[in-house]
Formats: sequence, C-alpha cells, structure tokens
Amino acid sequence: MDATAKAKKGAAGRKAGGPKKKPVTRSIRAGLQFPVGRIGRYLKKGRYAQRVGSGAAVYMAAVLEYLAAEVLELAGNAARDNKKNRIIPRHILLAIRNDEELGKLLAGVTIAHGGVLPNINPVLLPKKTGSDRPTKEPKSPKAAGKSPKKAVAT
Repeated sequence: MDATAKAKKGAAGRKAGGPKKKPVTRSIRAGLQFPVGRIGRYLKKGRYAQRVGSGAAVYMAAVLEYLAAEVLELAGNAARDNKKNRIIPRHILLAIRNDEELGKLLAGVTIAHGGVLPNINPVLLPKKTGSDRPTKEPKSPKAAGKSPKKAVAT
C-alpha cells in the first residue's frame, strides 16, 4: 500500500485541503441569543449536581432569555411612559413591581437607584370639602343618631 494513493484525512474527518465547515454553536441550533455553552459550563462548575445533562443548559438559557426579554419589554414601556428613550434602573423597578408575577419572583430583590413605587395611603390624603360633595341633613332627630345603614333598613 502506497501512502500517496490513500486519501489522508484531516481534522473533523474531512479530506486534506477540503473546505472547512463553519462551526454551529448550540445557541444557534436552539435559536437562542443567550450562550448555551457558557451556561452549561457554569452549571457544571457550580456543582449544583453530580451530573448535568446536555439539555439542561439549553433549557436554562431559554428561560433566562425569556425573563430578560420580558423585563426589557416592560421596562421599555415604562421608559416610554416617562417620555424617555433610555431604560434606567427606575424603569426596571417600575416594570417589575407593577407586574404581578415578576413582582412575586423578585420580591426580595433590591434594585440600586430604583426607588419605590409611588404610593400615598388614602388616610393621609386631605379630606374633601363641603363644596366638593353635598351633605345630607337628617330629616328627623330620631334618624340623626342612627347609622345610614340602620336608617335605610328601618
């Protein structure tokens, strides 16, 4: 057997001098923006379990990407409501706290420079004056001592 007659194979099982295939990442295969390989590496390095399946990194990357997209969409809406083009931590906080599910997920999280939700306790608001709402004078002294519910019931 002659060495020149036999076709030599290079890396990745291709013949020498053949075109090299472009590498396809697992993120591209899964159709994700988040890095599947890096998340898989962190899962293994973090020692969360003895063994980590190959699908775990893909699933986690998809979940993290979805959460990031959801927060960014809501924060973008909050920024637009405040007539701003740029998302700041305040917009992220408003987005999270006004959304029921995200608020529950991130209940114990403090966002730096986020502030708080605007909220005034109704007890602290000023009382309405007599000109704002009409007051009814009781018709008889007997009805004056009773509460409105009891007066209607009798």
